[in-house]
Amino acid sequence: MRHAGFRIVPWLVALLLVLPGFGVRAADTGIDRYTQTRHPIVLVHGLFGFHTIGPLDYFHGVADALRAGGATVYAPAVSAANLSEVRGEQLLQELLALKAAYGHEKFHLIGHSHGGPTARYVAAVAPEIVASVTTVGSPHTGSKTADAMKDVSRRSSLPAWLANTVSGALSWLAGEPGLPQDALGALTSLDSAGAAVFNRRFPQGMPLTPCGEGAAVVNGVHYFSMGGTRINTNALDASDAVLAITSRDFGHEPNDGLVGRCSSHWGTVLRDDYEWNHLDQVNQALGLRAPLSPDPLAVYRLHANRLRRLGL
Repeated sequence: MRHAGFRIVPWLVALLLVLPGFGVRAADTGIDRYTQTRHPIVLVHGLFGFHTIGPLDYFHGVADALRAGGATVYAPAVSAANLSEVRGEQLLQELLALKAAYGHEKFHLIGHSHGGPTARYVAAVAPEIVASVTTVGSPHTGSKTADAMKDVSRRSSLPAWLANTVSGALSWLAGEPGLPQDALGALTSLDSAGAAVFNRRFPQGMPLTPCGEGAAVVNGVHYFSMGGTRINTNALDASDAVLAITSRDFGHEPNDGLVGRCSSHWGTVLRDDYEWNHLDQVNQALGLRAPLSPDPLAVYRLHANRLRRLGL
């Protein structure tokens, strides 16, 4: 009997190899499927953002890190500066074009800064094509820096003209010269009053209590958010000096230089106190960040894996 049992062992092993949960894993074959979500991931840039300018991408290295794990990733073009609704309509048209071209059923929208409300707009008006919305450092209740800039714009038209010139130049460099630019419209969307109006129109995922969490799933769309609360993160990063100035608008409120900690909350709050400033959240500038702080690329990969484990 012992001899017969030993002969059965190879057959049992072979059977286990073909059963779900057993067998050869992707890592064992050299294939990384850690970020291979069911639906494509779409990276939505924020104010004065772009999809790519030459070798530079707004979400620095994020798309490549996600694709390395098997994800399909897109970075559509929307206006560098405009109303949330205008940018949202632009994004919606891009998604419908991708759906028609490649047959995608739904998309995971990851929006940084103004990209968050932009993605939320699409999820509100077309939830049937959105699997999830993840906002990163988005001013859902407005930015105090935007409030301050709006006051300046009322006294002079120069800041708006300069902002439109910059946003137009960025879109031109990104190969999208036809995108409309409206810096005052962007400020209207990002200040406290404008954000409140937008939230009344599109409340899906809105926190139920001040600085709390919102519904995790609304109309079949999963909502997540994350943010940072550190300003000066790397002495070699010149943008830190700019964020140190804008952070003064927040007084003692924890913020990332442009967005307050509580303002970044929407849906399920994954974390709101990463040791990142507003640009570190998209791995800028060129990956410079605080020593020993979490690697943004690893965080984006972890989140993609989270979506994968949810069957999305």
